Amino acid sequence: MAKMTSAYANKVLKKLNDDKDFYLNKEQEGQIYVAALDEEPVIPDYDYAEVSAKIAEIDEKIIKIKHAINVTNATSKISVEGVDMTIDSILVKMSQLNRRKLVLDKMRKRQVKARENSALYGSRKTTPEYRYINYDLKTVNKDYERIDTEIAAMQIALDKYNQTFEFEVEV
Repeated sequence: MAKMTSAYANKVLKKLNDDKDFYLNKEQEGQIYVAALDEEPVIPDYDYAEVSAKIAEIDEKIIKIKHAINVTNATSKISVEGVDMTIDSILVKMSQLNRRKLVLDKMRKRQVKARENSALYGSRKTTPEYRYINYDLKTVNKDYERIDTEIAAMQIALDKYNQTFEFEVEV
């Protein structure tokens, strides 16, 4: 067993994935070779059993680390502005809030009244048309700022947790 923080575990996972990519590339490049009948072939340095075993070994390490992260995320709670939440629920909530923030950002950037360009629609109308928003712009701005602040508070709590909380990983 080894102790890791989430931040360190993610660095280890990145290294393992880089190593796996190396062996997958070695496998891809070493599977076949081409040689003319009148020359000595240049056979790539490739051993199927060795490369396959290395990939399987790396995959097992990845599974163990990701499992430990998932267990920790599902069981560890941190406080975000006085509310205790599990890490996985924070990640889900942040995703939901980010999607909502995108919608509100688009809404808050609209003009209260904007001229509609009827030429784009092939209309022969000569009277200008206007597009109006059907919501209170101040309320949308307020909600946008509230959500932005909430996301920031969650991110700060997660960053602190990821850098400091240690959990056990079977190695």
